[in-house]
Amino acid sequence: QVQLVESGGGLVQPGDSLRLSCAASGRTLSSYVMGWFRQAPGKERESVAALTWSGGTTLYIDSVKGRFTVSRDYAKNTMYLQMNSLKPEDTAVYYCAARDLASTSWDFWGQGTQVTVSS
Repeated sequence: QVQLVESGGGLVQPGDSLRLSCAASGRTLSSYVMGWFRQAPGKERESVAALTWSGGTTLYIDSVKGRFTVSRDYAKNTMYLQMNSLKPEDTAVYYCAARDLASTSWDFWGQGTQVTVSS
């Protein structure tokens, strides 16, 4: 089992920045892919970014490329999502998730953290 705990959400104005954290525990993540997802009210959950824990390969959806950066800290077993130039359409509950490299489903999820971008 992998336990995931997100933090760092909040209320910010358009153009501001936030950094979300996802602290992982329970298992070595070397064979895992980590992901950030978000779900806005009335919309389906979407994948925002992904990171291979060992190799550091990253992927982003087009709408956040150049604004969001996903990274990890081995020592702290924590993944981050640095979000810059935030827009109102980034408002959502953000979740982190983990899956084994060999799996096609995201097996472990955090509880989510709210990000609200509003003037």
